[in-house]
Amino acid sequence: MNRIKEVLEEKGIKQIWLAEKLGKSFNSVNSYVQNRQQPRLEVLNDIANILDVDIKDLIVSNK
Repeated sequence: MNRIKEVLEEKGIKQIWLAEKLGKSFNSVNSYVQNRQQPRLEVLNDIANILDVDIKDLIVSNK
């Protein structure tokens, strides 16, 4: 699971903006945000860079 939704809400950023910055469709980003699909590590790293957070802030530990 990921925390993309929480980070977007904390920063007041819309999914459509993130989709444009990533060069991905809104549907792809929405799937990540809703945890229906997990982004590849490279995409997760891009999301972290765009949102200016550590990649670890986007991941939910399963421990």
